[in-house]
Amino acid sequence: MTDARLPAYLEVQGMIRAVESAGGFATVISKGERDAGTILILTSERGGNARFWERMPQLDGSRKFTCVREQDTENTQQFSDYLDRRKAQDPDSWLVELEIANPERFIAAATN
Repeated sequence: MTDARLPAYLEVQGMIRAVESAGGFATVISKGERDAGTILILTSERGGNARFWERMPQLDGSRKFTCVREQDTENTQQFSDYLDRRKAQDPDSWLVELEIANPERFIAAATN
């Protein structure tokens, strides 16, 4: 069975262009392995409501982006520590930040 997944760098570029064309801001915080790196997404709206997304296996065998952590406004350091630990676990991963209203629509588009 052949993996039909897009190279990571192309998927990241497409996500950034889609967010920017919708009036948002997107940036690569850290680059990962060009073709097969895992993509991790950090989203926020107006600098708040930060959430961390990564692809998780589903029962049907697909892998869709799932919110795995939300920032606690009372303890922002805990969220930052989690991001640092996750990145250290997989140094070949990409970390992309999306700053836009309703970031779920871009997450859903990236999953398909």
